[in-house]
Amino acid sequence: MKIIRSPKRLNQALFRARCQGKRIGFVPTMGSLHEGHLSLARRARKENDIVVVSIFVNPDQFGPREDFKRYPRDLKRDEALLKRVRVDYLLVPSSRSIYPKGFREFINPGPRARYLCGPKRPGHFRGVATVVNRLFTIVQPQAAYFGLKDYQQAKVIEDMVQRFALPVRIKTCPIVRESDGLAMSSRNRYLSKKERILARGLYQSLLEARRVIQSGHRSVSRIKRVVRGRLLNDVSKIDYVEMVDPESCAPVKRITKRPVLVAIACFIGTTRLIDNLLVKG
Repeated sequence: MKIIRSPKRLNQALFRARCQGKRIGFVPTMGSLHEGHLSLARRARKENDIVVVSIFVNPDQFGPREDFKRYPRDLKRDEALLKRVRVDYLLVPSSRSIYPKGFREFINPGPRARYLCGPKRPGHFRGVATVVNRLFTIVQPQAAYFGLKDYQQAKVIEDMVQRFALPVRIKTCPIVRESDGLAMSSRNRYLSKKERILARGLYQSLLEARRVIQSGHRSVSRIKRVVRGRLLNDVSKIDYVEMVDPESCAPVKRITKRPVLVAIACFIGTTRLIDNLLVKG
């Protein structure tokens, strides 16, 4: 695995592969890697000739009171993990190389950013769309891989690709969970032992929502009450509990036979976690 810090050098390294018609798969990350990230890299390895992973903690997607400075960083550990899954190139760019002086090419994240985390984290999805667009320009992959733990993020990126007719196929991969159901996340490292036990309640609340929906209940407000009631035993604050259309991310007024995404965001102590579950009515 070659570790490259200069986007220009990476582009030069990939030029020959492109000329030879080789397929490039790309996994953008913020580092602090876990099995969820590695599952994306493994799938990229199976489906492409060249695999590129980026590690860049993007300052533009963090709000002023969020955890940019304390976001977990462990590059040596990340490098070792990526070597095991046979990544070809690891891009570790500087902020200046992603956002050069005078940069103004920010991306409108589109309508799917209006819901769920969008209102709770103003500017977040603009930062996500902008940095992913910059990375796509640098890497020029045929395919890019995103985990469905960040379901809304994946949909925002899909929409951006469609609106700008970018020549990259977005491939989404299932949530990877711990043995007790907790969705793997870099922020899980913030949790104390007691908080880690409480965090199991997120997935349990989603399973309860699925049980209620599949038992025939169609009232969104009732299902929200069930989920909130389950979460209140474990969390310090509920940011949102929503039932949304899986394609648009817009809230639904009533559960039908069509699939619905149950999405939650809450705080365990001071750590904000998100999770979701696609449920067939």
